Amino acid sequence: MLAPDKKKSYILISSEVELEVERLTLELKPNRVVTFVRDDFKIEDAKAVVAEAYISESQTKYIILAAQSYNNISQNSLLKVLEEPPRNIEFIIISPTKSNLLSTVRSRLPIIKGEVFHKIIKIDLNLLRIDYAKIFGFLKDSARIKKSEAKELVEAIYYRATVVDMLILSSSQLENFDRAYRLLELNSRPQSVLAHLLMSFVGKK
Repeated sequence: MLAPDKKKSYILISSEVELEVERLTLELKPNRVVTFVRDDFKIEDAKAVVAEAYISESQTKYIILAAQSYNNISQNSLLKVLEEPPRNIEFIIISPTKSNLLSTVRSRLPIIKGEVFHKIIKIDLNLLRIDYAKIFGFLKDSARIKKSEAKELVEAIYYRATVVDMLILSSSQLENFDRAYRLLELNSRPQSVLAHLLMSFVGKK
């Protein structure tokens, strides 16, 4: 399980909205967690979230927004605080579908899919200290994976990079993720796709 201080703000796409809230509330302890669980997330909820975010904290506080739907006005009112969160404030937005969220919200936070979330947190691959030997070992362990499993590994690597290791990805690295999905759709060899993706992190901090 990931230590809470290794996480930063992100969007979680999951049909099990309330279960994810319960899981995260337990997982993020002993940090303070404030939850806003709604059927429909409205402007008054957004105002309450912003007010909570500006309550000063000496340690990391997680604010979880979880809803079946989010109206556009409420999302627009969150853009500033999502882009420039106060000190020690991290946001987790949970939604059953990506289409619920405005592109301006999605562009500010990494997106994690709930169905691969538990696989992602088990991956032991530190991209801050990765080298060719570690890549070789990872590829050896993944020698017989299928296309669908390779896609999950690409999701996992993205999660590890942006949420766990908190790396700021370059434009070429982001393009490598898009290219990896396209190549897998074209039935390229999974190990070759994963090798190219991982090698882009060697020597990068």
